[in-house]
Amino acid sequence: MSADKQTSRLQKPLKQWIKCSVWSIIYILFIVWVGNYWWLLGLPVVFDLFITNYIPWTWWKSTKNKSLLGIMGWVDAIVFALVAVYFINTFLFQNYQIPSSSLEKTLLVGDFLFVSKASYGPRVPNTPLSFPLVQHTFPLLNCKSFLEHPHWDYHRLKGFDVVKRNDIVVFNFPAGDTVAVKQENPDYYSICYSEGYAYLKQQTPSVEPSSAQCYRYGREIVKSKSADYGDIIYRPVDRRENYVKRCVAISGDWLQVKNNQVFVNGQKQEKFAGIQFNYFVQTDGTILSSELLDNLGISKDDIKIYNQGEFIQEFEAIGLDSKLPIYHFPLTEEAYTKLQKTAGVTKIEIETSDRPGEVYPLGGGKNWTRDNYGPVWVPKKGNSLILNAYNLPIYSRIIRNYENNKLEVKNNVIYINDKPAKTYKFKMDYYWMMGDNRHNSADSRYWGFVPEDHIVGRPVMVWLSLDKDKGWFSGKIRWSRFFKNAER
Repeated sequence: MSADKQTSRLQKPLKQWIKCSVWSIIYILFIVWVGNYWWLLGLPVVFDLFITNYIPWTWWKSTKNKSLLGIMGWVDAIVFALVAVYFINTFLFQNYQIPSSSLEKTLLVGDFLFVSKASYGPRVPNTPLSFPLVQHTFPLLNCKSFLEHPHWDYHRLKGFDVVKRNDIVVFNFPAGDTVAVKQENPDYYSICYSEGYAYLKQQTPSVEPSSAQCYRYGREIVKSKSADYGDIIYRPVDRRENYVKRCVAISGDWLQVKNNQVFVNGQKQEKFAGIQFNYFVQTDGTILSSELLDNLGISKDDIKIYNQGEFIQEFEAIGLDSKLPIYHFPLTEEAYTKLQKTAGVTKIEIETSDRPGEVYPLGGGKNWTRDNYGPVWVPKKGNSLILNAYNLPIYSRIIRNYENNKLEVKNNVIYINDKPAKTYKFKMDYYWMMGDNRHNSADSRYWGFVPEDHIVGRPVMVWLSLDKDKGWFSGKIRWSRFFKNAER
């Protein structure tokens, strides 16, 4: 290229140089924030876009073909929108819809949330080549919405805050790394354990199988039942399902649940108006109206009415008369107080759970239940734990799955990466998440700790709320929840 032509390319209006400078500074600051300096190789592209124009980025604007001009105009707008949405969705905000009742009545089914990823620091994506606004599978097409390669290691950018006790947090489902596509709930590990346990007890009813045996046999059984469970697939951390719960304990805390009361480091958890539990409600024959139950904030899906004569022994054991109407639904403390004063209600009894073995760690030999759990220590980065037969079932998933170590037990000796190990030093911080709808929440009591690399962000605001029990002209839109603070 001649010197004159080269000079003419650089003779741009001042506003173009200003634009180039501003966008270059923004781009450099972004690179510093991300910490990946290979992206500096993109600076010549920014310079060419505004100044030199060696690459004809907008070649289509000079065409006289009106059809091509119209098509390329739409393509240009769509590509720009997808790129903008990708970066906003990855580094700033994400939309999230509450799918289940695990956080009722703090957050409701049908709430749409703005989730701030900058609050705790956005993660650099593990799978950078992905389609925006689709978590892992294209609807209808039923195929992956991301490419597994390239794959980037976990790195979190600097945020405005850290996860604190009682924060409501959006995170990737930890047990969602391996998925049976036809049956994602319960999770794959729970399915394997239950299938293996049932098989081994059938073979030798008098022998209690170990969790390792249950998982080993269970995995083969699940694999063989492809008609029931479908393909078994793996999902990277950032492509696992998004969950939202309350962080009741942070790394380094001791947690225990006693008769439904959460204790952290020996102190009772702060009271929240939205926390609720399941109750059996006895009436004197009175039928509770749908209007009353609606005013108490009870969803239709949560209401169960037992027929007269059902579960006679079970109800007699808690002082209820099965010959009279018995209702079952969740209540907040406020709703419980109101219902006590309702005419026709004679007795309200909390639902109890006395079935150990259904909570984390499955097969770990702990006599823990949903309502009485722990004590358990939440691992903290850099802290070491003395390993033994009692605590290994609690932390083995962390050691093996989340921190990628080979873990074995041979002749009562623990081996990590083929070396005898008496202690283990944790590489990440962990958190304990629970739903406010305590008896209807699949949470850390069932699948354990949430690693820091699974943290997505903090819900900051409800921007839309739809009541699934109502029609469009009978209160479906919950106007009172618009722009509600989602953190409490």
